[in-house]
Amino acid sequence: MKHTGIELIFQERKKQLQLHGKKDKNDIEINKDGQLADAAEALICKDWLEKEGLNPPDGWNLNAWQKLLDKSYKERLIIAGAFIAAEIDRIILLESNQ
Repeated sequence: MKHTGIELIFQERKKQLQLHGKKDKNDIEINKDGQLADAAEALICKDWLEKEGLNPPDGWNLNAWQKLLDKSYKERLIIAGAFIAAEIDRIILLESNQ
């Protein structure tokens, strides 16, 4: 059975949280300047990749970023969706701390 887009994005976000140690607190501290949204935009924007594909968002590891860029377009879309979900989670957490 094939998964839907939302299921694939959910699986990727879950993987980010479990395997890569991405925690809400980390997302707030490390990505406070819009890096998650910037990364999502970069992963889906073909023109940006052709022009500036080697530049990771501020504070991100270049090698890890390059691995993301090397993925297929479908995989990059899934990761971008998970980054958007992470950015929304970060905003919700910030709002709840106010």
